[in-house]
Amino acid sequence: MKAERVIELLGLEPLPTEGGMWAQTWRDEHSSAIYFLLRPGDFSAVHRVEGPEMWHHYAGAAAEMLLLYEDGSTAAPRLGDDLEAGERPFVAVPGRVWMAAAAAGDWSLVGTTMAPPFRVEEMEMGRASDLAERYPSVADRIRRLAREEYQ
Repeated sequence: MKAERVIELLGLEPLPTEGGMWAQTWRDEHSSAIYFLLRPGDFSAVHRVEGPEMWHHYAGAAAEMLLLYEDGSTAAPRLGDDLEAGERPFVAVPGRVWMAAAAAGDWSLVGTTMAPPFRVEEMEMGRASDLAERYPSVADRIRRLAREEYQ
C-alpha cells in the first residue's frame, strides 16, 4: 500500500509545527490517541510534552526515534515489527523527555496515546542550537530533526 492511500483511508491531515500527517482517534477527559504517518523527508520535530507519551507501530517501515533525557542521556529506539533486528512495537516516552522520529523507509504509520490527554499549551518545540549543545553526541541528528523556525 502507498502512503497516499493510507492517508486517504484514515483521513490524515498535515500536523502543523511538528510535521507528519495525523488524525485524532480518541479523546476524553482521561486520555487521547492519534494516528501519525511519516514519509521520507518529513519527521516528527524535536519536541516534548508534560506527560508520558506511548508510541505504537502499526504499519510500514520502522520509525527511528531520538530521545533526549533530562539527565543528559540519550536513546535511539526503533519503533517497528522486526523484533529480531531490535525493533519494538511499543516505546514509552516519559514526560518532559525531548523526542523526535523519522521513517526508516518509504513510510511509517504509528500512533501515540497520552494519559492525561494531550494539551497543545503543554507542548514545547526544541531549539536545535540549545539541544545540540546539551547533547553533543547526537548533535547532527538533532539538527536534522528540528524545524528551521526553532533553530
